[in-house]
Amino acid sequence: MGRLQTFDSTTVVQSARDVFWDRGYDGASLADLETATGVNRSSLYHAFGSKRGLFDAAVADYRDTVIRPRLRGLQADGAGRQELLAYFDELREAVATLPLDSPRRGCLLVNCATGLATHDEPAREVVEAYRTELAAALRNALAGGPAENTDERVRTLASLSMSAMLLARVNAAESAALLSTAADQVRAWFPL
Repeated sequence: MGRLQTFDSTTVVQSARDVFWDRGYDGASLADLETATGVNRSSLYHAFGSKRGLFDAAVADYRDTVIRPRLRGLQADGAGRQELLAYFDELREAVATLPLDSPRRGCLLVNCATGLATHDEPAREVVEAYRTELAAALRNALAGGPAENTDERVRTLASLSMSAMLLARVNAAESAALLSTAADQVRAWFPL
């Protein structure tokens, strides 16, 4: 007979997510995860199979609770200038107001791209899926504006967004400036 799980999986996954977000996959020790979740390693392994299983659950939770809600406005029918500006303004505000010691600086998936994803195919696929989802959302919102150079504009905005999230880890002011630049590009492409 198997052991009964005595903890809330969502709470544990979100606590572990913050450790991975702050320290990356390689930098998050099992002791760190035990401390953050309040669950011992044998119970974590029983519930998630491995540290990687817990990381994969944390990434899935991040996509569902952080990334996808933020992209919804860009994905809506009729999205355009206003939704693009709201997206970049919300990101800029989040970067500018987070304390420097917050584990939630930057983007878990972008942070993953600079570590685990460089040598791990499943992690690389998750990061690429995020980039593809972001690009599709941006393309949808750009569809309401001028038709020329759409691919280039999508690439520019996605690059500015992802670069800003990477810089948020070390230079919040420059990260916010990149997000302001993205908003300025939107204003130039969608004049009033």
